[in-house]
Amino acid sequence: MQEKVAVYAVGPSALRGQGKGVLYATQRVLRGVDLLKLPVDRQEDFYFWLDEQTTTILEAMPINSKPWGAARKALNLFLRDALYNRYLCKEYGIDRTEDWLEIPLDSAVAKGLIKNDTQGDLPPWPRLKHLIKDDSDKYQRFAGRLATEKGIARVHLDMTFWLENR
Repeated sequence: MQEKVAVYAVGPSALRGQGKGVLYATQRVLRGVDLLKLPVDRQEDFYFWLDEQTTTILEAMPINSKPWGAARKALNLFLRDALYNRYLCKEYGIDRTEDWLEIPLDSAVAKGLIKNDTQGDLPPWPRLKHLIKDDSDKYQRFAGRLATEKGIARVHLDMTFWLENR
């Protein structure tokens, strides 16, 4: 089940243009993520784990330029779809992390967030290949505030923004 979710959540369009072999290497890492070790009790532990998994994906990429944004997007897509999969969600308690999950960032989601940023707090979208953690964190914080206003977890904003801006 986890392998299916990894492959379907992170398909060719999700990592288009990131480099030769990046898709397969990323899917291979996601298939092997030990979800039994997913921290579900403390938010700080969850974010530390998220950073560790992002690094693991980056290290597996068979290219010199390691696109941090692509690795994080893939991990977030995988976790979102694992949340939406009733079997994985139940087995590993993924629903306990729902409020901590990040929105998978890409140009379509960034466009939706920027459209809602009336104060101009967000930096220009650098493209996924050039996204760094600091800018990602700014987008995630903004998405969190927007999601709170809407009464949902930020991970669910992806459905709206991706559909509106693809």
